[in-house]
Amino acid sequence: MQSSVLTVTQLNTYLKFLLEGDERLRCVYVTGEISNFKDHYPSGHLYFSLKDEKCTVRAVMFAQAARRLRFSPQNGMKILARGRLAVYEVTGQYQLYVDDMQPAGVGAKAVAREQLKEKLLKEGLFDQARKKPLPRYPKAIGIVTSPTGAAVHDMLNILHRRWPAADVYFYPVAVQGEQAPEELAAALDALNADGKVDVILFGRGGGSAEDLSTFDEEMVVRAVARSKIPVISAVGHETDVALTDFAADLRAPTPSAAAELAVPDAQALLQQLAETKERLRTSLQRTLTDSHMQLALLEQSLRHAGQAPFTRRRQAFERLCGRLEDLNPLRVLARGYAWAKTEDGATLTDEKQVQTGDAVAVQLSRGVLHCRVLQKEAAE
Repeated sequence: MQSSVLTVTQLNTYLKFLLEGDERLRCVYVTGEISNFKDHYPSGHLYFSLKDEKCTVRAVMFAQAARRLRFSPQNGMKILARGRLAVYEVTGQYQLYVDDMQPAGVGAKAVAREQLKEKLLKEGLFDQARKKPLPRYPKAIGIVTSPTGAAVHDMLNILHRRWPAADVYFYPVAVQGEQAPEELAAALDALNADGKVDVILFGRGGGSAEDLSTFDEEMVVRAVARSKIPVISAVGHETDVALTDFAADLRAPTPSAAAELAVPDAQALLQQLAETKERLRTSLQRTLTDSHMQLALLEQSLRHAGQAPFTRRRQAFERLCGRLEDLNPLRVLARGYAWAKTEDGATLTDEKQVQTGDAVAVQLSRGVLHCRVLQKEAAE
């Protein structure tokens, strides 16, 4: 049988017909390592090769499928690709047209999460310098979480018990599902635009990794990072860590813990105030007692200092009075002596001052004697 002569186009078209006509090649799963990866085309198409230890196959993923990827393919990454085999007639090469792929051995979401984390880390969204301090005594608190979960009830109870003075603004949102990322981001933006609250509690109760993955979405993490109001992230349980935890100003292990971190304990503050009041009262009493003692000592010193000159003057006066008393003739008379005077009042000290028959007055301690001189005797 004589072979027919084919043009190149006919040959490539025939090969394309053979491959695409094989049902088994319309949906194949191929695992291999990415190489020659190119993603810089304006069309958004991805071009790369898959290889193993011995062979290589060319692959392409069109933009529509590429946009659904949850991770960024890279050279050297091992993947599991799903697609179909076909021939590109222009070059006559067959290649794998990939509809979906995921990293081999780990989930695409896990890889996507790590890649997003690295990306946001490099942008500085997780920097400690961006963290805002929490208000010490918040006047208003915002809560962004599901209205149906136990988390919101736990937070409300704790806030009311610990800090009843604060107003609470609850913003109910979906915390899982397709609409959840947009609702969460919109709630944060709305609370910031409103400006009524001092701090925001943001998160949800426990759940599966798939349920919690909403808080790993880029739009949600960026909304947390751009919030001008301090955000406390509380997603799941203590062992769960979401990307919003890194972007938030504070990470709480649970929603209940977030409520406790957001506000002080009023009862504890009242107890502290009572203890402080008692310490101040005791200190003031001690100070007053010490002051009274110092004042008494000072008063005593002043009294002593003021009395000393008076005492000295009084003692000198008493001495003078004693001397005057000693010179008082009445004291002499009181001892039995008498004071003789002439009629004109001159003191008689010599018998020659009078003559016999002269009248004299004798002053006694009590009374006066009027006498006449009967006889004189001269002193020996």
